[in-house]
Parts: sequence; structure tokens; C-alpha cells
Amino acid sequence: MKCSVIIPTLNEASTIVPTLRRVERLRPHEIIVADGGSSDGTPELAAEFAKVRAGPRGRGQQLNMGAAAATGDVLLFLHSDVTVQGNALEAIEDALRDPDVVGGCFRVRFGNAPHQAFISASYDALRMGGRGVVYGDATIFCRREAFDAVGGYPDWPIMEDVNFVSKLRQHGRFRELRQAVAPSSRRWQRGGLWRTWASWWAVQLMFGVRVSPQWLGRFYRHIR
Repeated sequence: MKCSVIIPTLNEASTIVPTLRRVERLRPHEIIVADGGSSDGTPELAAEFAKVRAGPRGRGQQLNMGAAAATGDVLLFLHSDVTVQGNALEAIEDALRDPDVVGGCFRVRFGNAPHQAFISASYDALRMGGRGVVYGDATIFCRREAFDAVGGYPDWPIMEDVNFVSKLRQHGRFRELRQAVAPSSRRWQRGGLWRTWASWWAVQLMFGVRVSPQWLGRFYRHIR
């Protein structure tokens, strides 16, 4: 398996070097940082460890840009503030031995967050409550041919990861691995537990009744 790790960034100077050092220890085929116009030196810091590609801001566009530069047969999309375990690539390779599996993700556990059990349970409720919702901080991976077949990520300001996983599920089996990844709790700490939780569920409900991602993006920027 040749795994290309793709990391979208926008002003992540405080997180990118530790993240890239951890990813290096996984020994992937390559690491690609897809930057959306950082002004804090993120691309320069990343260049020591990874191929850096620069383009317009927008996570979906950045992930597609990184995928376009990738040469691996498996794509792993990692947020710069998410910690993965040392056996992550072995777990992915094991899952993809099943030819029906086109991709998957990891479990999410906010180990360093206040009220982390409550936050993790909220993520589980969305995934297990019949909706199968998966966000990018669950560290999505897929076969290269599956990415191409579904057309990659949509150019949406929000929920592009949910849409991408939904398309993958239509193309084949999507596996959630037993291993966990640990996203940073910075968003919950900045916004406060209840405000962040309420805004997060509000976005889910509006998306569920087909409010446009463009409007949701403006709403989400406002409440953040």
C-alpha cells in the first residue's frame, strides 16, 4: 500500500510541525500539505517535511488540490490538529484487504478536552443514530480509484466531508476502524462547551432539512 497523507492548512503554524513529525513516524508514501493562503508561515514550516501545494482557501478545494498532487493508491485526509496512533497505516491496510471496502475513518475521542466523554458521545450519537455522519476530524481515508469515481470533495464552505463520505458509501463499503484519533479541543475551549455544542447541532439540523451549504457556511462563520 502506498498511502499519501494530505493535510489542509490555513494559518496552522502552531500545530503543523508537531503534526508532521508524528506523520513522518507513520512512514507514509508521501505527505502533502495543501495550504489555503496562510499568512503565518505555515507553508515555510511545512516545506521541511512535506510537499506543499498552495491554492484558494476552502477545505474541499484544498483536499482536492492535495489529491491531485498525490501519487499513492490510498489517500488519507488528516486535519493538522488531529493526533493519530502509530499503527494507523497498518489498520488502514488491514481494512482495505477487503476488496469491497472503498474507504473508512477512525473513531473520535477528545482525550484532552473538558467534558471529553460528553463531546465524544455527541459524535457517536450522530454516527450511530441512523445518520452515519462522519466529519473530517475522524481522519477519512479511501482508495484512489474511489476518490476519482465519486469526483472528490464538493466545493462547499461546510459539510464537504459529510457529502464526500455519503458518496463513498454509495460506491462501496465504508469502514469505521476501532482505533481512535484525537482531535484538538481548541474549538470547544474557545467557544465554550454549550455554545459550541448547540451551534454544532443547529448546523446538523439545518443541513438535514436541506438548508444550502453556502448559507450554512455564512451562519457558521457568524456564530464562531
